[in-house]
Amino acid sequence: MEHVKENGRASSAVVWASLGAAGVFEALTVLATQDKSVRAASPWQDDPYDVMVSLAQFTVPMLALVIASRLLAWRAPGGADRVQQTVRAAGAMVTLIGLTVVFEWVAVVARTPASSSGTWASVLIGGLVVNSVLTVAVAVLLVRGHRGHDSAGPWRHDWLGDAVFLCRRIPVLRRRVGPDAAVWVRRRAMTVFVTLSTLAAAALTSAQAIGEGWTDPLLTAWFLVVAATSNLAFCVISNAVAGFIARPARTRPRRIAEASAVAGCVAISVATAFRDALWPVFGTGTLTSVPALAALTLGAGLVTSLVTAALLLACFPYDFSGSRHRFGGAATHLRRPDKHRGKT
Repeated sequence: MEHVKENGRASSAVVWASLGAAGVFEALTVLATQDKSVRAASPWQDDPYDVMVSLAQFTVPMLALVIASRLLAWRAPGGADRVQQTVRAAGAMVTLIGLTVVFEWVAVVARTPASSSGTWASVLIGGLVVNSVLTVAVAVLLVRGHRGHDSAGPWRHDWLGDAVFLCRRIPVLRRRVGPDAAVWVRRRAMTVFVTLSTLAAAALTSAQAIGEGWTDPLLTAWFLVVAATSNLAFCVISNAVAGFIARPARTRPRRIAEASAVAGCVAISVATAFRDALWPVFGTGTLTSVPALAALTLGAGLVTSLVTAALLLACFPYDFSGSRHRFGGAATHLRRPDKHRGKT
């Protein structure tokens, strides 16, 4: 028990360090993207760098928010699972920051010295140096803290259970949020991911359309699809890494369909980032037509989904009954806690 408590305290310190690094990263990123004069001097204002920066700008604070909220339930039952899952979520957040830092350094190296000069460019590059140092330092702490503590068995607690735990301590929410609501979400996790991704994409698209003065409905619709698919890929992948929602065991066709859909979502984001480099392969001239842009990016996602499904069907033609589902046991445990009271 003492070992678990000491491990929890050490992991909590590492998680707080990762949140601090995320705060610095977000502040510098918002400065580089939201202020027009600063953005004009930014070495990474263009694609493919801007796609990665934009993705991290919204996903890093979302991860930071859920990580910080889970620290409120740090001493609740399920400490071992909570430590592992929170450290993994912090690792995913730092990985996103690290990838963005790499993209930004590539942008700095690729630009001419004249285009990277000026006061704001120097400030941004100085901030990039700070982000790089903090990211490396926190990554080292996460690797050291995570080594040897990852459980080989399925988790018995998830973040959703902690959310219910906290809500039941708030008088206004006590009667509205309970175990039944958590069970409903676990059974419909993919529906929840799609809904949240679409709502977030709609808010982002509205802000982008108003800010840029868009009048082309096809451009707006394309941006909505790109943002929604990017958000969906983030939700599913981060959930697989950190276990936000313990999902019940799923059938083989459903697992293949979900994996293929996520692969297609990732392909859409990659095609959007590298559209100028990909366009000469399929067309001529400069990519300026919105229908051509939509066909290139969304077509890449569709082809990737179909190829992924075909490969999964060929490589895994049968559903092995002995395969381990990481959250299958967790979902059962959380649905029927009365059967495990004696084991806590």
